Amino acid sequence: MRRKKQEITHKDEIEAIIQESLVCRLGLADEGRPYIVPLCFGYQDDTLYFHSAREGKKLDILKKNNKVCFEFDINTEIQKNKDACNWGIEYKSVIGFGEASFVRDPEAKKKALDIIMGQYGEGTFEFPDETVKKTAVIKVLITSITGKQYA
Repeated sequence: MRRKKQEITHKDEIEAIIQESLVCRLGLADEGRPYIVPLCFGYQDDTLYFHSAREGKKLDILKKNNKVCFEFDINTEIQKNKDACNWGIEYKSVIGFGEASFVRDPEAKKKALDIIMGQYGEGTFEFPDETVKKTAVIKVLITSITGKQYA
């Protein structure tokens, strides 16, 4: 990272940013072309989980290339200045890389869906078997991750 003063190195701080985030932007490579999609997500034990329809562009891309990147950001606020060249944005962000796979076992899918739901609410969640069958679950094992803040 070029600006070491802005780097977040503690895993607890990085995980706090992930836990506070509402959206994960997942970056994919489609035959050399970038493709980014904002997704609801769950995070646990250095692993991200996403749910999806069983068909679609992101799934087609992941079947060909499972290497991904991802981004989270929180606390964004524009910092105005009378000099236009000195405007800025306050933020905290996390960027990382990983390898995606598909969760196929119905019980493992339910566990992943529970992790996703846990990102947005508390409690116990029920997932009907028919719904689980119709849902694709993507698991991303994180291979590297960095955090950055600007205040």
